[in-house]
Amino acid sequence: MGLVMIFSWCLAGSSSAQEPIKIGAFFALSGPAATIGTPTKLVAQMVVDKINKGGGINKRPLELVVGDTESDPTKALMEAKRLVEKEKVVALIGPTRTDEGMAVKSYIEDTAHIPIIMTIGGDPVIAGGKFGPFRWTFKTPQRTTVAVKKVYDYLQSRKLTKIALLTATDGFGKDGLNVLKQLAPEYGLEIVAEEAFAVADTDMTPQLVKIRASGAQGLVCWTIGPAGARVAKNVKQLALTIPLLQCHGQPDPKYIELAGDASEGSIMPSTKLMVVDQLPDTDPQKAVIEEFISLYKDTYHYDQQYPINTHSGYAWDAIYLLANAMRQVGTDPEALRTAIEQTRGYIGISGIYNLTPEDHNGLGTDSMVIVKVEKGKWVLVQP
Repeated sequence: MGLVMIFSWCLAGSSSAQEPIKIGAFFALSGPAATIGTPTKLVAQMVVDKINKGGGINKRPLELVVGDTESDPTKALMEAKRLVEKEKVVALIGPTRTDEGMAVKSYIEDTAHIPIIMTIGGDPVIAGGKFGPFRWTFKTPQRTTVAVKKVYDYLQSRKLTKIALLTATDGFGKDGLNVLKQLAPEYGLEIVAEEAFAVADTDMTPQLVKIRASGAQGLVCWTIGPAGARVAKNVKQLALTIPLLQCHGQPDPKYIELAGDASEGSIMPSTKLMVVDQLPDTDPQKAVIEEFISLYKDTYHYDQQYPINTHSGYAWDAIYLLANAMRQVGTDPEALRTAIEQTRGYIGISGIYNLTPEDHNGLGTDSMVIVKVEKGKWVLVQP
């Protein structure tokens, strides 16, 4: 009888050792941001599959538990609560838009107390100050401040001093506007026009007419999604000849598809993912990015429906930041949070991450390049 009990205990212990580690992944799988959220989910599953094929995390497989934010902040909060309280996930990745991230943040910080690695563009979730603590909150896309600095470095290198701003009125656009205005003096830039639009607007001509009369030497537009392409079309229609600089959310084949000929000449900061074939072999990210592209295109064929864009690597980096930390310390929330925060030298798709208690992103301007649309292709114009 004793042998039977021992045998049963061993079986139970073996089963327990194989218990999956559940990670919540909630993105905009429907609604306006679904074109970004859906491929992000696919990449998250791709990475989980890759890690599991390699033996999982300390011999435990990862399990992705998925939720749909429907591109809505209220729904994002509901999904976060479901994943934490019902599904008992040990960590979260997502959501998709800045407004969704802000809706979720206070719940994570005040109640859930588990790590979340966001795949959103805006800074407020890890900005501190009036935006609240970010002890449990991290993000993989570059900070808005990093992208703005990259844009301003480019303008400064071209000796342009007078700029116009055209920004969306959503959370991402407002975040961009604040940083653009804040950093302009450091780069000797004068903002001679400041205009805004709603992301659903179909015509930005009135704003651009004012910008044309302002004497601006360059136009910086801050929005993600189709609105950026509409701006490019309006710029072409008005025959504006000043450079159009878009934000780091626009390097995407969809931008070229939607804007058509109007995309020609558009300049923007980007992850190296968009121009990997133009990187030197000495770049430490090149091999990692090439592996990602091979899996995405050749193994999973995701590119047939969702061509690779600058957002594509965000979930890869989020999962690996979690996985690398779990390998070190397991899944205890506090230990896991601390291990993520102490990440140094992780070579990812979007850059080489070096996090600190003060910086829960860990990427600098060297993680980005400036690209330009030339003959319908992305061309590296400034490292």
